Amino acid sequence: MKHIHFIGICGVGMSGLALAMQKSGYTVTGSDKGFYPPVSTYLKDAGVNYYAGWHPNKMIEHGEPDIVVVGNVASSTNPEWLYVQEHKLNYVSYPELIKQFFLKENSIVCAGTYGKTTTSSLLSWILKHALFEPSYMFGGLTMNDFPSAGMGNGNWSVLEGDEYKTARWDMKPKFSHYSPNHLLLTAVQWDHADIYPTEEEYFTAFRALVNGIPKNGLIVASESVKDIVRLSDCHVVKYGSDTNNDYVYSNIVQTKQGITFDLTHEGTTFAISTPMFGAFNVENIAGCFAMAHQIGIEPKIIIDSITSFTGLKRRLEKRFEGNLTIFDDIAHSPAKASSVLKTLKSIYNGKVIAIFEPNTGNRQQESKPSYANAFNDADEVIIPRLTSLKQDPTKPPHIDGQELAEIIHETHDNVHYIEEDEQLIQYILDNTDKDDVIVFLGSHGFRGMIEELIKCLQS
Repeated sequence: MKHIHFIGICGVGMSGLALAMQKSGYTVTGSDKGFYPPVSTYLKDAGVNYYAGWHPNKMIEHGEPDIVVVGNVASSTNPEWLYVQEHKLNYVSYPELIKQFFLKENSIVCAGTYGKTTTSSLLSWILKHALFEPSYMFGGLTMNDFPSAGMGNGNWSVLEGDEYKTARWDMKPKFSHYSPNHLLLTAVQWDHADIYPTEEEYFTAFRALVNGIPKNGLIVASESVKDIVRLSDCHVVKYGSDTNNDYVYSNIVQTKQGITFDLTHEGTTFAISTPMFGAFNVENIAGCFAMAHQIGIEPKIIIDSITSFTGLKRRLEKRFEGNLTIFDDIAHSPAKASSVLKTLKSIYNGKVIAIFEPNTGNRQQESKPSYANAFNDADEVIIPRLTSLKQDPTKPPHIDGQELAEIIHETHDNVHYIEEDEQLIQYILDNTDKDDVIVFLGSHGFRGMIEELIKCLQS
């Protein structure tokens, strides 16, 4: 029985892999700078031995690990990472572990600027219900309590293909390690300016992914990425709203209960219903249907699986409904925020107020043009105090909260920067009316503001 230690085990993806390895009989330990529910609860319930902080003595308490998985949270001065290097322990990155233990003969990778977590989780759910017994991994927590990683007995795998860097020592995108023969490509829009300083560098990474699909493989692609896939040598299936696509969605109806739409393929129309919110999820679902259908899964199984899949936490997750409605979404880029806001504006009659914090890449100076008109569907935008970032002295300073508010204000009249969390919560309480919608957009946890606001509304 192998001992596997995770440096940075509390991340959604890392914890999912750790739990899957533990369930498959491996001895798993892990460390991180802090532990918070629900991940800490999942680890504890599974019997994973974890601890806060970086302690080489604890890492080797029961002998040196056979494998150390080094997460991106491990800085160059991390004591455990230094111990691993000094003692020449066997270490791998997150994608290398996936390649070694989760990749199967029939490999599906879901990739794209956005939609990759939703599509990889839904497609894994569909294959599971079709009794494919897939191995899978996606970087999110589902509302169905469907684990974010699993090691199945079948010959299929479904993996989320992240374009972010693999590890501190490996700047290649994570998806470069997976060598899929099936690719679901959702969208390609420049993102992660900290890793891809130019749009061309970003697109080059995706072209390499597409060109790596073997001639006997399959690409299922959104109509929006036609320029990326048009030179591919393998079979390409397209989905979208245009009638020239292989799978065409139409008649979209959004309500507070979810979405219904039609999906047509070769003259047959299927009625699709989902409890998930967001018109953008029509594209995600269409892509999953197309891939599942192309690999031989019966339409009824696909449709039933879609209906029963309630979505991901922090993907338009409704956290509170009363006089106000509160949503939480991981949308950490202008493009993702724009899509979420457009959906909420189409469903709700009250004001839509966005509290937005971008990720690291969207705080680079190069990302400024992407903010133009991105928040048009918000009645008001609030920028909170942004998470501190380590500054590279060779690069321009990161965009701070006040500067971000000024950038958005160039194309939006109602933008505020509120540095103090308590002041921000009080501002919302004092400046909202019945039926207004508050949406927190960003990859960070907003320092408990969502929970505090809910508490105030319930009191």
